[in-house]
Amino acid sequence: MQLSTDLTGRVVIVTGAGSGIGRATARSFAQAGAKVMIVGRRTDALKETAAGLPDVVIHPADLTTPTAPQDVVHAAVDRWGQLDVLVNNAGATKVMPLADTTAEGITTLFALNVTAPSLLARAALPHLRDSGGTIINVSSTYGHRPLPGGAHYAASKAALEQLTRSWALELAADGVRVNALAPGPTESQALVAAGLPEEVIEGIKRDEAARVPLGRRGEPAEVAAWIVRLADPDTTWLTGQVLTVDGGLELT
Repeated sequence: MQLSTDLTGRVVIVTGAGSGIGRATARSFAQAGAKVMIVGRRTDALKETAAGLPDVVIHPADLTTPTAPQDVVHAAVDRWGQLDVLVNNAGATKVMPLADTTAEGITTLFALNVTAPSLLARAALPHLRDSGGTIINVSSTYGHRPLPGGAHYAASKAALEQLTRSWALELAADGVRVNALAPGPTESQALVAAGLPEEVIEGIKRDEAARVPLGRRGEPAEVAAWIVRLADPDTTWLTGQVLTVDGGLELT
């Protein structure tokens, strides 16, 4: 997908960049001229994302470890001297009906979906203030829709959307914009990573596609295009918004 946004000279961090939306986002930023540090747990997957893109640098990390958020930001700033965009895309999907809910399951989910992006934003903030930069949080259509059997995943995304609105107000005086993108069902490895059997995954995909008014699941590049647009420095008067890109699912 060809983008018209020009981000030449901008420095971007994209988390969860080993596959799916994160991979497409990293490549789209590079296509727009940005220098991109990509973060994820799987080194091989990050290398695949960065292949053929000289301005994309990998940084393997588990963002739930205490020092990882600060280390990621330091690595980007040490390399390029600035930071303009933080894309908090890393996250986990978890099927956890109430009857099967555990403290460990809740803690693990929120550690990656809520705590890690919060600490990354904190570490990035001084540099984003200097650059007049932006934070983009990747939520989900289920951040504002019920998800039976996955209530805590939905709650973690709802938390991220509320962080987006609150940070936008808190940081407006500093010239730092904060927005979120909420994708609908999109082709990715999230369901596989959740540990679901293949036949269950295929059933979920069929059901999701049937519920989407446009009749299909989204492609990562379609979501990535909007993340890049939200990062465009010409988008000067947009902050605190949650943009839903879901093929019309929110209308049902």
